[in-house]
Amino acid sequence: MAYDKFNVLKSTVVPLSTENVDTDQIIPARFLKATTREGFGDNLFRDWRYDNEGNPKADFVLNDPTYSGKVLVAGKNFGSGSSREHAAWAIYDYGFRCVVSSFFADIFKNNALNIGILPVTISPEFLDEIFAEVEKDPKTEVEVDIEKQTITLLSTGTSESFDINSYKKDNMQNGFDDIDYLLSMKEEILAFEPSRR
Repeated sequence: MAYDKFNVLKSTVVPLSTENVDTDQIIPARFLKATTREGFGDNLFRDWRYDNEGNPKADFVLNDPTYSGKVLVAGKNFGSGSSREHAAWAIYDYGFRCVVSSFFADIFKNNALNIGILPVTISPEFLDEIFAEVEKDPKTEVEVDIEKQTITLLSTGTSESFDINSYKKDNMQNGFDDIDYLLSMKEEILAFEPSRR
């Protein structure tokens, strides 16, 4: 399944400063029965977004109209816990294309890259600066440039570089998942095949 191409993303951010957010908080286990990737965004952070009667909790950031954007800025240690791919699916389906944190669980990071979400790891100091700027002005924007591998806080000009595997970087820039990548090489594969007979 192809995903949105990711080159340069300029966006306001949604701040979620909570640390140690695990995958069961991102998408509770009771919502994992679906076999397609659609619809998971409705239950992103379900138990934090809604009370037991299904009413939105006004004090949760996703229910606050002050904040919006395609970038989720999260506290340290985001995506720990189980290896469920559904956590990344829920974030993508909600509309986020980038998650910024000072630390990601490895399995979540790989799941995110596999479906077109860019996980950007920055220093704790830069993370704190972003949270502080967004608190002062919710319209604060960041610019994420995957070619340069930089993230810039536009209100201050502060910028940091981030790491990404070259294969995943290429896939993100082309909107490919692993199958799309193989299909993009179909002609080369077909040309190579006769040489192996």
